[in-house]
Amino acid sequence: MLEPVLTLILVAVVANMVVMAAIVVPPLIGRRSPLPLGRQVDEMDRVGEATFARGDGSGPLNAHSNPMSDGVPTGAYDRVVRIVSWVFILATSTIVALTGLWPETRPAIFALLASAGLFVLVVHDLLPPRALGTAKFIVEGSVAITFATLLILLTGGNQSPFFFTFPLIVGGAALVVSPRVTFALSLAAALGYIFAIGAPAGSLDRTTLATVGINLTALVLLAYVATVIAREQRRARDAAIRLSTVDPLTGLFNRTFFFAAVDREIARSLRSNRGFCLLMMDLDELKTINDKHGHYFGDLVLSGVGEVIRSGVRKIDTAARYGGDEFVVLLPETDPTGAYVLAEKVRIGVTELDVPVPGAALRPSISVGVVSFPDDGRTSDELMISADQAMYASKRGGKNRVMSIPMAAGGARDDSV
Repeated sequence: MLEPVLTLILVAVVANMVVMAAIVVPPLIGRRSPLPLGRQVDEMDRVGEATFARGDGSGPLNAHSNPMSDGVPTGAYDRVVRIVSWVFILATSTIVALTGLWPETRPAIFALLASAGLFVLVVHDLLPPRALGTAKFIVEGSVAITFATLLILLTGGNQSPFFFTFPLIVGGAALVVSPRVTFALSLAAALGYIFAIGAPAGSLDRTTLATVGINLTALVLLAYVATVIAREQRRARDAAIRLSTVDPLTGLFNRTFFFAAVDREIARSLRSNRGFCLLMMDLDELKTINDKHGHYFGDLVLSGVGEVIRSGVRKIDTAARYGGDEFVVLLPETDPTGAYVLAEKVRIGVTELDVPVPGAALRPSISVGVVSFPDDGRTSDELMISADQAMYASKRGGKNRVMSIPMAAGGARDDSV
């Protein structure tokens, strides 16, 4: 029996390696992978990993929603999988060696455990962290279920003590992947388990059938419980992130998140030698609106301006409410000309807002200042000071306009304005 089993292990290992190669190799030779590999590192740095969708699914910048891995953070997932895998492999190897069980298949068991260890080493230590992207979960799920099936097959089939590996795989995956993927893994695990216990025996008695039924029921229920827990964990995490990063009135990011985004963009620009721009915008006459019509209508205007800004910027941009009636936008890889175009688009959009009030209609306007990195500042503080100067120049110039930092006599920027 040993040679056929070893052949089966070899075929399974080769098949899984072919699947992984089919995912990883195409991008290395300039072709598209058959499965999504996640986003590039630059884009991750540009927007920040804390970005998420609003509760209504409309933004502010849904650049990192990920249906495959929106549960446990990737770093925690890698750490847990590495620890669990190595502990399981070492513990199983020790148990098999010390107990003397399964003497006929012992070499095949050690070969299987060695192959599993090699896979963990390659995926979690040798490959770059984002080499597989979201496809990592599919590859690891396939390999793990294949490993568990062969291990049960080699350790007595329906008498094997290693059935728990299937619930461990499915329950752990449910905390990371979507419910649909969890269901697919559960189905694959059930088929693998049936194959492992049915292949050597050919037929099963009633006691064994009852045991199999109970085990499969427990597997499905565990997957369901883990899925529900993961869903609630995601909701709680997203709510906490939203409270700490998003302005509740406008749906834009808050100033804390914005400054972190600016610092990331400065670091990225210094590496790539590509500049970016900032917009600072101030809503004209908000105090007059509040005094004349009430703060409720003032909030309606602020919310409308936030919607205009959010709909006008790109997905890679970061828009935030700076405070009160001031807004800021970070524009990666944008020159001043492009920044002026977007600022004018936002300015016109604000003037077209129609906020109904009893007996009248509010027609708000906004003053915009445009600055660029590194010409107008090399740190976040310097950029914000320059943006503030440009925005107030727009105010002094008559409001409802877009301006940069005023130029002093002789063509140099006048930073004293």
